[in-house]
Amino acid sequence: MKFSRRIEKVKPSPTLAITALAKSMKAQGIDVIGFGSGEPDFDTPRSIKDAAIRAIETGKTKYTPAGGIPELKNAIAQKFARDNQLKYTPAEITVNCGGKHSFYNLMQILLDKGDEVIIPAPYWVSYPAMVELADGKPVIIQTDELSNFKMTSEQLKKAITRKTRAVVINSPSNPTGSMYKKHELKAIADILLEKGIIAISDDIYESILYDGNNFENIVTVAPEMKNLTVVLNGVSKAYSMTGWRIGYMAADEDIIKKAEVLQSQSTSNPASISQWAAVEALTGDQGVITEMVKAFTRRRSLIVNGLNEIPGFSCLNPDGAFYAYPNIEGIASLPGWKDMEKNFDNDDLSGRFCAYLLEEAKVAAVPGIAFGTQKNLRMSFATSDENISEGLKRIAEAVSKIS
Repeated sequence: MKFSRRIEKVKPSPTLAITALAKSMKAQGIDVIGFGSGEPDFDTPRSIKDAAIRAIETGKTKYTPAGGIPELKNAIAQKFARDNQLKYTPAEITVNCGGKHSFYNLMQILLDKGDEVIIPAPYWVSYPAMVELADGKPVIIQTDELSNFKMTSEQLKKAITRKTRAVVINSPSNPTGSMYKKHELKAIADILLEKGIIAISDDIYESILYDGNNFENIVTVAPEMKNLTVVLNGVSKAYSMTGWRIGYMAADEDIIKKAEVLQSQSTSNPASISQWAAVEALTGDQGVITEMVKAFTRRRSLIVNGLNEIPGFSCLNPDGAFYAYPNIEGIASLPGWKDMEKNFDNDDLSGRFCAYLLEEAKVAAVPGIAFGTQKNLRMSFATSDENISEGLKRIAEAVSKIS
């Protein structure tokens, strides 16, 4: 069977693959601790589920406009005004089938063959793939712990070419949890304004913050960037609604029109019931977020402190989101690692060590190579305190066997 060149270049999402593997092993009776999942482990709040039930019972189960119901667009506009002090009209907002769908649609309407999108690494696994699916070219800027995994304005300047179409800013970040500060965003904005380059601000983790951090995106810091910025967000992370598949995009009206044309010829509208549930999420009691963040704050301390006590590990405190991104470079220096790594086919340290953990400790983590680095792991702490403690214990025991 012959397939298109574009699909042959794209690999399956490694985060979904790890999560599926862990679930499969559990189904076989194997006691696996999974740190792969990128979703809160809490149930969707009762009020949101009740809104969905009301939608079903009152017959709100038909097609809607491709870009979302007016009530949801209005709720999103109110959210921007309330939480971000940003003014968007419903005509500047469209609703998609999840945050991933928002980014995919955006690449399809912005990029022609060879257009470049600058993506700081570590990056969310799907950014480069979706650029390639639009026949674009991902331009990767490498960052590290010294910059708290953030792209500098100097790096950005060097990466820009005449083919640069957009720059991705994901803050707080998946996988690192790092956040850009005001002055960092302002420096980036100055460059993009001068060059006329679009900022793609992926704000999906904006409400999951620690240590008194306040959320800022490039438009709140540099309002003159509004027409050059596409803000992506959704209800998945903040309201534990990952399976409901509601993301949204706010941008210049011309961008929104093109996105809705594309959506009208692909998926059509997001599920009507999910849209009504999202209205309740955005306009109802926001205290549900506060309670989740309290739990995540406790879990962050548990996992980061625990990882830093294991030989070969070094882990920064994330500013937001629910991921730890430990450096495991020290594992390569442990006496027994050289002999052990020969047993695994992976080409990089992160892949080999994740394979070792799954085999030896029955712990599933995602190798950093999936996010553009070879010496890190992504470990989601969107799981119970008990799972975190047990997982850390198993990792420590596995490392002791090669120490």
